Amino acid sequence: MSFHEVRFPQTSSFGALGGPERRTEIVTLANGLEERNSSWAHARRRYDAGLAVQSLSDLEEVIAFFEARQGQLFGFRWKDWSDYKSCPADATLAPTAQPLGEGDGQNRVFQLQKLYVSGATSYARPLLKPVFGTLRIALNGTELDPVADYSVNDSTGVVELSDAPPIGSLLTAGFEFDVPVRFDTDRLDISLAGFQAGEVPSIPVVEIRI
Repeated sequence: MSFHEVRFPQTSSFGALGGPERRTEIVTLANGLEERNSSWAHARRRYDAGLAVQSLSDLEEVIAFFEARQGQLFGFRWKDWSDYKSCPADATLAPTAQPLGEGDGQNRVFQLQKLYVSGATSYARPLLKPVFGTLRIALNGTELDPVADYSVNDSTGVVELSDAPPIGSLLTAGFEFDVPVRFDTDRLDISLAGFQAGEVPSIPVVEIRI
């Protein structure tokens, strides 16, 4: 997988249109009832950065970024301003924001994740691109030392503890994260005259699996 650990310009992602996409197969039976099955275990996010490009300097920066990624060839980081923290957007990051798992006395490796809860139903989304320097981890509510107690791979979101958590202990984390994406086109159609007249260019971006 060709991926550049660089973030799309934040000024041109703020205000972008997009969000999660699911793929559901629906079969309508003869009696009118439906059978529904999800072919994806996890949602895939799509965005259009064109709406967020407000100035000529923004446009120039995006074109340079596009060229450096060689169109669709290289993936990159994207900040989804509507969902980029393990806690609510208006809350302060805390090491108890998200559960990572329970200790079994042996396992030392955990994947960062975010739990989405609605009523009695929840969905655990694995997160692979934590933002450097934002991760905080706690064991049974007590914050751990990032130097002595654990390490994190910022490219995969995998946390490795120095010692296996005791059986029944709860490991939690708080952090910011990016979405791994690529451009969903190898061509940008931009008219400078149209842009200056208020025309919005289309700059599609899609999440990738890594």
